[in-house]
Amino acid sequence: MKLKSLGIITIAITVILITTNFFNSSVQGKTNENEKLQFNSDGKYRIVQFNDIQDDEDIDPRTIELMNTVLDKQKPDLAILNGDMLNADLETPEEVKQAIKTIAQPMEDRGVQWAVTFGNHDEDHTPKTGLDEKEMLEIYMSYEHNVNKPGSKDITGTGNTNLVINNSKNTKPAFNIWLFDSGRYAPEEISGQDFEGYQTWDWLRHDQVQWYNETSKKMEQTTGHKVPSLAFMHIPLPEFKYMWYASPSEETEESHAKAVEKHNIKGEKNECVCTGPFNSGMFAAMLERGDVKGVFSGHDHINTYIGDYYGIKLGYAGSVGFGAYGLGGEENHRLRGARVFHLDENADDVIVDTEMVFAKDYEIQ
Repeated sequence: MKLKSLGIITIAITVILITTNFFNSSVQGKTNENEKLQFNSDGKYRIVQFNDIQDDEDIDPRTIELMNTVLDKQKPDLAILNGDMLNADLETPEEVKQAIKTIAQPMEDRGVQWAVTFGNHDEDHTPKTGLDEKEMLEIYMSYEHNVNKPGSKDITGTGNTNLVINNSKNTKPAFNIWLFDSGRYAPEEISGQDFEGYQTWDWLRHDQVQWYNETSKKMEQTTGHKVPSLAFMHIPLPEFKYMWYASPSEETEESHAKAVEKHNIKGEKNECVCTGPFNSGMFAAMLERGDVKGVFSGHDHINTYIGDYYGIKLGYAGSVGFGAYGLGGEENHRLRGARVFHLDENADDVIVDTEMVFAKDYEIQ
């Protein structure tokens, strides 16, 4: 009887251990803490930014072809999908899951780590599908190579977080990625006043600025130095517009000509810098902290410019999505593309350079 009891106990313990390991793995997969980011043995690291797929479950095949080609040619270590992955045409939860599966496949097939931010269109389907950003984030995070984290529950938005990239020896942080949820649209009114005459997209809230500031300081205290970083948010900061004209108010060809020289601007601006009606102060916070070396957005599909605004690079990545709006006419898809970042842990500020690559470079039309 004792031997039989011992056998039963042994089996029971084994089952408990297996079950515990299973649930621990599930928890790790949920928070993606098991997916570590690290510079390569040569001290290099490459990031690709994809913006504005903005499609339904039947994603334009040219979009996926472009993503596949960029990943194959550039061989990045990390891909950032910076908002507006989905549109309002999705009808059911199953269609949302299918769209996300198609979006995830290029990275998953190649074992490339990746993360998403949310844009103003990502919840356009929610009234029909019932899936909001929080539930979509869980779907994204269910993929093996996704490195998103749930983010703080105490601040505005979904998935606000930072991703630390360790040095090549995996002994300390060498770089950091900030991911912000820049929101959707301004409310119809505040204090009985509407927003007629103003841009009506959303803006970063004070609690997000405060979270960034506090997290940045904690990271400095932990590491003993300010960790150089890139920040990704879908809707651009108002400073993107100020930089283009070297002025918050003057919008002339003459002021832009001055800005090109002053801020070393390269690339195109073919539509507005479509921001919200308020300036949250995020840029000022980043300037004061001194760790963010660049802020990169999407949202405005046919803007691709980049410049240096008082020591912080501000830039766009165009649009990777062939199903989204473009330039129109024969040039509609001329600016379909992605932005590539080259990092070197031994370089000043770690960022070496960044450039746009376009579908036309790969003969994708």
